[in-house]
Amino acid sequence: MMIQHLLKLAAACCTALLMVNGVKAQQQSDYDLYLVIGQSNMAGRGEISGAYAMEAPRHVVMLTKDLQWVQARHPLHFDKPKVAGVGPGISFAEIMAKKRKRKTIALIPCSVGGSSIESWVPGGFDKPTGTHPYDDMLVRLQEAMKSGTLRGVIWLQGESDSSPEKVKTYLSKLQALIERIRTVAGNPQLPFVAGELGQFRDNYRQFNVELHKLPQLVPYTAVATSEGLTHKGDNTHFDAASAAAYGKRFAAKMKALQKRKS
Repeated sequence: MMIQHLLKLAAACCTALLMVNGVKAQQQSDYDLYLVIGQSNMAGRGEISGAYAMEAPRHVVMLTKDLQWVQARHPLHFDKPKVAGVGPGISFAEIMAKKRKRKTIALIPCSVGGSSIESWVPGGFDKPTGTHPYDDMLVRLQEAMKSGTLRGVIWLQGESDSSPEKVKTYLSKLQALIERIRTVAGNPQLPFVAGELGQFRDNYRQFNVELHKLPQLVPYTAVATSEGLTHKGDNTHFDAASAAAYGKRFAAKMKALQKRKS
């Protein structure tokens, strides 16, 4: 399994090198890139119906599983195709696009349902999906950065790390993840917005309390609230309307960080 993973990474790096040298080169763009990472609630599990089944505006694009830029639409993610649905990413991008009217907002979806933060490290492995969340994200991010500049990260994860024992060490692991991404992006002030877990579960309360310490620990970070959002009946995943509303909250926090940074 590890050998296959290393071969996969090597192949991706070779492909990236060929593209830089002009073989299979795609037209270069000047996108505003945003990394969309976490577990199932960021990937999206809301029902895709009505307006949620329509494509996003033309200035909002997404990176597919095959590393192609296409018009964004739900499901944004492909971690678990049978259950992937509406998440916060597209509504987030639509709000960000209103701020940057002459820019294309490009989403890099890399969330993995059920993944713990321990799998978001170099070499980390998520057994249920057979993926390497951090390493796979890195390949996608490096490919996406050929088309623009990474402007920020939105992160919604923690259901797998909400036990009292895991909560104690969560922030240090999250800080390390932020630092790694900022190093790759070459931007030590890259805005990073984390989201609370759903407030419909009492056992998520302490996790959310701990998460709110992030801005004091790591500069240019913020926390979006899940207050008032509802689940889709499983007491775990946000329904489509709540996921879309959450995306707008992420955008508000992101804009505030970018304004402060400038």
